[in-house]
Amino acid sequence: MDFIAILSIFVLACFVGYYVVWSVTPALHTPLMAVTNAISSVIIVGALVASAEAGSLAAKLLGLVAVVFASVNIFGGFAVTERMLAMYKKKERK
Repeated sequence: MDFIAILSIFVLACFVGYYVVWSVTPALHTPLMAVTNAISSVIIVGALVASAEAGSLAAKLLGLVAVVFASVNIFGGFAVTERMLAMYKKKERK
């Protein structure tokens, strides 16, 4: 595929992602965050496999960067999900 075709697919994916994310109701936010965490874990596995097979140092460093960014995304997603679930818990009365 040439560069213009790949760029077109990327731009269309950005538009679709934007409209999908901003049209989600707040009640569905927590389940979607859990799915996003699962997708990020797949990205980590793919980055580890790709960097293990890489021949150059630059490819291995990019794999490391991908693992770090996906890890931050996973841990941040779990933190946000925990806060969202805490909003629905009953508070203890003293």
